Amino acid sequence: MKSITNLWVTGYRAYELGIFTANDPKIKIITTYLTRTLQNYCEHGLKWVLTGGQLGVEQYVVQAVKQPVLAPYQLQVAILLPFQNMQQRWNEKNQQIFFQTLQRADFCQILSTQPYQNPRQFQTWQSFMLHHTQGSLLVYDPEYPGKTKYEYQAIQQYQAHVPYDLQLIDMYDLQDFVDDQPSF
Repeated sequence: MKSITNLWVTGYRAYELGIFTANDPKIKIITTYLTRTLQNYCEHGLKWVLTGGQLGVEQYVVQAVKQPVLAPYQLQVAILLPFQNMQQRWNEKNQQIFFQTLQRADFCQILSTQPYQNPRQFQTWQSFMLHHTQGSLLVYDPEYPGKTKYEYQAIQQYQAHVPYDLQLIDMYDLQDFVDDQPSF
């Protein structure tokens, strides 16, 4: 495995995964899988995970980074938001989860101090993430596109010009993981 010090992690939104409650068992599966995958990256030099704050994989990875098994690596997580008040249209419960996730991060920054205006803010965010990482880890399957297809496409375009690692975790990977784990 190539040494990556900064890794961009993103993926499906919670609703795209059929997750609508905080105690859904799929969260534990995804978080545990991410934790084990990040441990492998840490053994090869990973220092920072960069992510956004969307409900779903971007919040689950913050939970994964904070798991005790990763503490010896001193792995840190940065949440970088594309624009001001990203969570404004979410219900109160989801906003509370969002703010709790921000509190767990080692670093938080909003890239555009303006509220959402246009898709260019997301493109600027994607560009920032690509230029500040050496690779990406996506919980995503191109055969089942969701909102993450835009990040996936941006990564592919970037890879056409720059050596950049991409690891995809699809539903088959997660199912194989569950099948191999008696605790699930």
